[in-house]
Amino acid sequence: MASLPLASAEPGMQYASCTANDGCTLAFQTSLPVGPGATLDARYATCVLLLHGFSGSSAYFTRNVGALADDHWVVAPDLRGHGNSGRSRGGYHVARLAADLRDLIAYLRTAHQSDDNNDDIQTPSEEAKLQIVPVGCSIGAAVLWTYVELFGSAEFSGFVFVDQAPLQDRSLFGDWDASRAHLGCYDEATMLAAQRAWIYDSAATHAELVRACLGYRYLPDPSTDDISDEAGRRDEEFFVGISRRCDQAWLAKLLADHTRYDHREAIEEIAVPTLVMAGRRTGCFPLEGMRETVRRVETSRPGGARMSVFEAGHWLFYEEPERFNREVVEFVDSCTT
Repeated sequence: MASLPLASAEPGMQYASCTANDGCTLAFQTSLPVGPGATLDARYATCVLLLHGFSGSSAYFTRNVGALADDHWVVAPDLRGHGNSGRSRGGYHVARLAADLRDLIAYLRTAHQSDDNNDDIQTPSEEAKLQIVPVGCSIGAAVLWTYVELFGSAEFSGFVFVDQAPLQDRSLFGDWDASRAHLGCYDEATMLAAQRAWIYDSAATHAELVRACLGYRYLPDPSTDDISDEAGRRDEEFFVGISRRCDQAWLAKLLADHTRYDHREAIEEIAVPTLVMAGRRTGCFPLEGMRETVRRVETSRPGGARMSVFEAGHWLFYEEPERFNREVVEFVDSCTT
């Protein structure tokens, strides 16, 4: 695939980057400056870390970053192989993305350290330890669950998981059937079909992704939906344009890894407050599948998790941004103050 121009940062954000332990460049948008010379700002004390979904980028959060950045530091990375981040020949594994996240977090925690040439630079840690609340959407949630399995949850003050069940495939273990698994990609046959579609019919696949992920497309409701044809075309162009930036074969390999991951036991290790957001009109998972995250957290932390259901689809942060932004801010404040 021919290389595409780098995407621009959202208004009020700026692009920065760090390097993964294998040398891959990890790009991210940040609402506050990073690196030497950044002056102390109270918002550095709490970081809302927005993780996009499969074939997406930080641009997904165009309707969210402004509101979330009013009182908090907002960081939205482009996962490896997505957006402005580097491409690698391998690395199409959820565990690799979790390792990248660990490198990014380490960078953010040290990005404001004073240097020998300016002793006046202060760091957020001089007033309080940086508190991080990640918001994992779709595969972004899977990256966080894998992070917990590999590295624990001590880095985080809370978790928000958006419209993702802890296992996509159907399974013999735990009665994980069609009532909980992914609606369209749930076994070897459907995964292979999805891989072929991403590689050989990517244009139609991008359009189908939009249909499955926007609630007003997947389950239209004429009595409540107020989306003009022109607005619908703009939405499709927006999301298709983001997906086109990825190498489709690389995405297909990542999909095979992602769909088989079983995160249910790892979720039981979460020891911080958890909010699960789900779209009632999502084309990806049944609500029962997403409720499993709440149940698993509460096996070891009763009352530690709750679920919020939106009248939207998989991209509920885009369809109901005001509610999404409000609930995220309220949750972040509740577990960091």
